[in-house]
Amino acid sequence: MRVLITGGAGFIGSNLSLALVRSGHEVTVLDSLSPQIHGNTPRASALFKSIEDRVAFVEGSVTDESAWLLALKGQEAIVHLAAETGTGQSMYEIKRYVDVNIGGTALMLNLLGTCPGSVRKILVASSRALYGEGKYQSSDGIVYPPARRQEDLAAGRFDLYCERTNAALKLLPTDEESKIHPSSVYGITKQTQEQLVMTVCPALRIAATALRYQNVYGPGQSLSNPYTGILSIFSTLLLNGKSIDVFEDGLESRDFVFIDDVIEATTLALLKPEADGHIVGIGSGTRTTVMTAAETLRAKFEQDVDINVSGTYRLGDIRHNYADISKAKRLLGFVPAVDFDTGIAHFVQWVMRQPIPMSDYDKSIGELKSKGLIRG
Repeated sequence: MRVLITGGAGFIGSNLSLALVRSGHEVTVLDSLSPQIHGNTPRASALFKSIEDRVAFVEGSVTDESAWLLALKGQEAIVHLAAETGTGQSMYEIKRYVDVNIGGTALMLNLLGTCPGSVRKILVASSRALYGEGKYQSSDGIVYPPARRQEDLAAGRFDLYCERTNAALKLLPTDEESKIHPSSVYGITKQTQEQLVMTVCPALRIAATALRYQNVYGPGQSLSNPYTGILSIFSTLLLNGKSIDVFEDGLESRDFVFIDDVIEATTLALLKPEADGHIVGIGSGTRTTVMTAAETLRAKFEQDVDINVSGTYRLGDIRHNYADISKAKRLLGFVPAVDFDTGIAHFVQWVMRQPIPMSDYDKSIGELKSKGLIRG
C-alpha cells in the first residue's frame, strides 16, 4: 500500500515509516523538520537520517497547500501525525497550535474533497489530552471532574474531590466513552482535529480511525525539545548533572506506553478494516507516578542528583490519566508487550549512546513563568 505519513520524520512517524517499509509498503513523508524537534540542522538529526533514502520525502508544513498536493499524489492511505505538541506551550502559542493542528487538518480534508484521488483510509493521531481530568468513581457514581481550581492548587490540594461530599474520588481508567473536556489548548486542538476527520471522512467515502495516544516514550524521542516528553526532559537534566524539580507533590501519574507498542497498535489500526469508523485509546493500561519515573531514571543512569518536590503547578496540567485498553484488545488484537521497567531500560540504553544536548528546560520553565502558567 502507498501510505503518506504526515510528521513522518518525528518520533512516532519515523518509527512507523520504517516499520511499514520493512513490511513492504511504499511510504511518503510530509514533514516540516521543526527545529524544536530536530535541532538547528534538521537534516542532520538522527530522526531524519533514520528515514533518509528509505521513504519519499516532502519537506513542508501541513498548512502549505502546495506541499500537500505534492505529497498526496497516488496515496492510498494517510497517517496524520503532524501536530504541534505540548500542553504548556500550547497555552501561549495558541495561534500556532490552532493553525497547524486544526488548520492543517482542515486543509487536508478540503483538498481530499475538492481533488478526489486514491486515498481510501485516514488514521489520525489523537490524544488522551481530550479527557481533561479523566474518569473517577464517587459515592454518587461515575464523575468527570472539571479542571482543578487554582485556589486548591495554590493550597497544595492537588487531588480530586467530590464537590458534594468533599470525599476523595477514586481514579478509573478512561475509555473511549469517557467525557471529552480538555483542559489545555493542545487538548482542544486534538479534539477538533479528531472530530474533523471522523465527521468529514464518511462524507468523502474515506474510512477513518482515530487513535488516542497516551504518553509515548522510547528510543528516538527528541532529547532537545524541552516542551514535551517528560522522560526525555528528566534524562537530559540528569546527564547534565542538574537536579529535577517535580511539580505538585510528585504523585501525579501518567500512562507511559513504549514506542514499539504504539507502532504495533498503529499498524494494526491502519491495516485492519475492523478499525474503520472507530476511535481507540492506545496506552499501556497502567499508570506510573512522575516521582517514580524520576527515581527510576536516576537509578538507571546512576546519577547522584537531587529530586525535589517543588509544590509548583502548571495551569492546564491534569492530575492523573491512564487508558482502558479493552477496546484496543478487542478490536485490534493489541496487547502491550513492554512494561514500564523494561521500556525504561531500553530507553536509558539508547540515551547513553546519544550526544547529550545542553538542557533548555530552564528556558522553557522561564517562558511558562513569564506567561503566568507556572505558579506556587
